[in-house]
Amino acid sequence: MGLLSFLFGGSKKQDRIIEALQAGAKIVDVRNPDEFKQGHAKGAVNIPLGNLGKKTAQLQKENQLIILCCRSGARAGNAASILQGVGIKSINAGAWQTVAKLQ
Repeated sequence: MGLLSFLFGGSKKQDRIIEALQAGAKIVDVRNPDEFKQGHAKGAVNIPLGNLGKKTAQLQKENQLIILCCRSGARAGNAASILQGVGIKSINAGAWQTVAKLQ
């Protein structure tokens, strides 16, 4: 636990991720396939950021909260903007290891 989390009673972002996982949110890892093969959160689906635009209609039909992850959180942040732009609720969880740790 980081110093700020310790001082202020935990991470709201982590709490949101845990709640989403418990509610059955879909985990989408937006790294490239080679990165994904090197390790990923349990149950994650690999949709590289460059392909995400082609998958938004499918994700809209699934109508579920999406937890986004990548190596550092930058690509997941871009993915969150794309999804939110078409009305899909998502959480940028940052690094895939964060999601794996919280599972």
